[in-house]
Order: sequence, then structure tokens, then C-alpha cells
Amino acid sequence: MNILIVGCGKVGSELAANLSREGHTVTIVDANESAFDLLPSDYSGYCTTGIPIDLDVLREAGIENCDALAAVSQDDNTNIMVCQLAKEYFHLENILARIYDPRRENVFSHFGLRTICPTRLTVETVKNILLEDQPQQITVGPPTISFHEVPVTRRLIGASTSDIDTSREEGIFAVRHEDNTLSLMANGPVILSSGDVLIISRIID
Repeated sequence: MNILIVGCGKVGSELAANLSREGHTVTIVDANESAFDLLPSDYSGYCTTGIPIDLDVLREAGIENCDALAAVSQDDNTNIMVCQLAKEYFHLENILARIYDPRRENVFSHFGLRTICPTRLTVETVKNILLEDQPQQITVGPPTISFHEVPVTRRLIGASTSDIDTSREEGIFAVRHEDNTLSLMANGPVILSSGDVLIISRIID
């Protein structure tokens, strides 16, 4: 796929690196050229410096030929505006905006924009883990995601979460350690230890 990523922060740079390693054609856009320093040395995609809500910058980044766009900058307004431009001016359908403010997520999902809110996702997950007898489900835009826990077996001790195969409908969201700290997969693979619990996410509708 030809994928455009807006925002070269921790998430954007990691997403771009992972996608390029998987063989996708990736272009990442950021207003600050120094942000590209976060990209690893093996990143094989392209970088475009400029204000991402500028149509000319998006064209320079190849939006007219891309298959998907992820707006994951630090600014909610920028992410939403980029997705609106991608949909309305370039007729791109496969778009996603990261929204930090949970109050905005539902509003923008009504406009047909797919959003993900890490704030809501983390709060709901931690709450459900603490309240183990409560249903562990959250809504991320239109889809509903369920979470269940799987204790790490002896054979998985010392293994990396990146080596664990999951189906297309589910994946490892986080690892809860014996001291109740949480390692999110968004921050990279985790080496499993005795007492760890895998938190598996699954799209249920």
C-alpha cells in the first residue's frame, strides 16, 4: 500500500518505520524537519516538510496517489483538518485521525471520520483491569472492541510479544506485569516474564 502519515512524533515515526519494514510505500509529513530525527536508520520511505493542512504540501507528499492516510500529530485540530481535506478534496476514504480529547471523538465520528482516542482507550482499559468483574468493552469510533486477559505460560517466558501470532481480528494491546504496571504495545515489543498477563483486544462489531 501507499500510505501517508501526518505527524512524525513517537507514534508517527514508529508507525512509519513498521510499515516501511513491511514493504509499504510510506511518506511522512511534519512541519518541523528535525522531527524526522526520530525515524530509525532503516526507514526506507519519504519525508515531506511543511504544514500538513496546506493542499500543496499534501500534493507534494503524494496524497493523490496514496491508498490510506493516518493523521497522528500532537494536535487534534490538525489531525481532523487533514482528514477532512483528504476526504473532501482528494476523495480518500481510508483515513484515520488520532484524537486526544475524548469529548471530540464522538462528534467527529458522526462526520464519517474514523478516529481513535488513546486517552479513552487507556482509561477504559485500566478501569476494566482494576474492576475485573466488569465487562471489558470500549467503543473506538463506530467499532466496539473487547478485551480479555491471558496469563503468560511457562513456554512464553523470555519470548517477545512480537513473536506471538494472533488472528486478523485480534491483537495484543498491552502486557500487565506482576506489579500491576502496564506496557502498551504502541511503545514497542515486550519481553515476557513470569507473572505477566497478556491483554488481548478483539473487534466484536
